[in-house]
Amino acid sequence: MKNILRKIPNLDRREFLAYSAKAFLGVGLMPMGIRSEAFGAAAAPARLPTAKKVIYLYMAGGMSHLDTFDPKADRDARGPVDPISTNVPGIQISEYLPRISKQMDKMAVIRSLSSTQGAHEEGRYFMHSSYTKRGTIVHPGIGSWLMKMDGARNPNLPGVVHIGSANPGGGNGYFEQRFAPLVIGNPEAGLQNSKMRKGVSEKEFHDSVMLTNAFDAEFHNRYNQKKTRAYTDMYDDAIKLMKSRDLAAFELDDENKATRETYGTNPFGQGCLLARRLVEHDVRFVEVTLGGWDTHTNNFERVGENAEILDQALGTLVADLERRGMLEETMVVLATEFGRTPQINGNDGRDHSPAAFSCALAGGGIRGGQVYGETDTIGKKVADRKVEVPDFNATIGYALGMPLEKTVYSPSGRPFRIADKGTPIKELFG
Repeated sequence: MKNILRKIPNLDRREFLAYSAKAFLGVGLMPMGIRSEAFGAAAAPARLPTAKKVIYLYMAGGMSHLDTFDPKADRDARGPVDPISTNVPGIQISEYLPRISKQMDKMAVIRSLSSTQGAHEEGRYFMHSSYTKRGTIVHPGIGSWLMKMDGARNPNLPGVVHIGSANPGGGNGYFEQRFAPLVIGNPEAGLQNSKMRKGVSEKEFHDSVMLTNAFDAEFHNRYNQKKTRAYTDMYDDAIKLMKSRDLAAFELDDENKATRETYGTNPFGQGCLLARRLVEHDVRFVEVTLGGWDTHTNNFERVGENAEILDQALGTLVADLERRGMLEETMVVLATEFGRTPQINGNDGRDHSPAAFSCALAGGGIRGGQVYGETDTIGKKVADRKVEVPDFNATIGYALGMPLEKTVYSPSGRPFRIADKGTPIKELFG
């Protein structure tokens, strides 16, 4: 047995031991804090994950499903946008997405999503956390749940990174600060403030850190609390990152010009390229946001512009991950807070429609070339196989092998689960 374990690579050995423990002993190799917080909860059945990492592409503002992934034959509902065929017979999407149409054999489109939240902030919060927004508590997003439950794979890099902006419900919520995402505004700027100031030697920097620790020691001993320790941990992690060779993962200048142009010379395209680089360095959850989908006016012009950006970046990302042998273990998620009405208003726009919208998944064990669910003939309501937002998030959690039934208690003692009471769509896997 020892000889077998020695032959298994480090990360695979860790997974083997973890899942063996779950299967044979009924426990998981998680931090002690997690087991004590969820003490008394039923143990989740062991299952190997189909995905190890997630690239989560968020379309902020409410992406029109009718003009992207759920085109209709009804001309009044469809407007001037025509459907096109994909590389999967029988599946059509919008003419705005020609590159994505060539990757449909690797993607699963869910056309039957439905949300209870019709306002932007509340919708984004619900989509990211699986819980409705409340004034008394802030819930964690899926990335922070993943860090809490299973931990980081690269000890030198943050486990969760958000590129572009932070979305409501996508942070660490009531979890400790060490599970919070690192937010990067400009993907082309590298990781800001991550190097020592010019003229400061290694010894001078070390002496400054030691002096700071000495000044803080009495305070930390007196107030040995979770928030105080989190403050110290943040500085320790920052120093470790500053000295790590993995810091190069944030440097897009290391990519050749052709690759950068293929993703798109815009913040979202470069954000998707940075996401690919980060998952290559074992960052487990990277979110990239593309705003501008709130199309109450000039819907077709604005969706066309945004869809061109999305089409180039997502089409390139899926193909790039497959070419590098990374798609099998990386789940690509395309999500938004709600869809748009089939009625075109007087401003040539579409209004909010939480009753029915589309999202998509690729990689990470997802069987490509399929459409799940259906809306009615004009795309107003779900007609078949309705998917609630917590179900969608449970599907991501299921792919990651997360214990969906496990209960974790907030600092106030309230019980929560990763995707609330969501049920994963297991039919998508194959």
